[in-house]
Amino acid sequence: MAVNSIAAPWRGPHRIRLTAELQTAICRLQSASQLVSSCAKCRTMILSLMEQYSEQLDGIFQALADPTRRAVLGRLGEGPASITDLAKPFDMALPSFMKHIRFLEDSGLIQTRKEGRVRTCAIDKKQFAVVESWLTAQRAIWEGRADRLERFVTSTLKKGKI
Repeated sequence: MAVNSIAAPWRGPHRIRLTAELQTAICRLQSASQLVSSCAKCRTMILSLMEQYSEQLDGIFQALADPTRRAVLGRLGEGPASITDLAKPFDMALPSFMKHIRFLEDSGLIQTRKEGRVRTCAIDKKQFAVVESWLTAQRAIWEGRADRLERFVTSTLKKGKI
């Protein structure tokens, strides 16, 4: 049994003796710590992206969380429409429906303009670009994670450990 010694930083200048098995385990832990550090880098990047988009995205996703607002956006995807036309399919009073319109407008997903007595709504595509860029960044991160997991599983299977 081969025995080496290394410095133990928690014990000062004293040295401890390691067997080959312990050395292998330490190498595995160091490899694992490299994986953890790369994951920590990813986590830092994710948090950085989240901070960058946080307030905008919070409002957008909160607006998209309601089925009425999603239906309104779906209808506006076909083209601009008056608030009266948008409100027809919903069983609610116009003032209640206007709260949904204001929420969508405040989140930047739609714009309204008044022409005479008619208020018309249209989709504002800028906010959708923000969501798309955030989702693209998230997709890249998760695809990278899935690729690393696939490599790990494949290499583990090749080594016959599973």
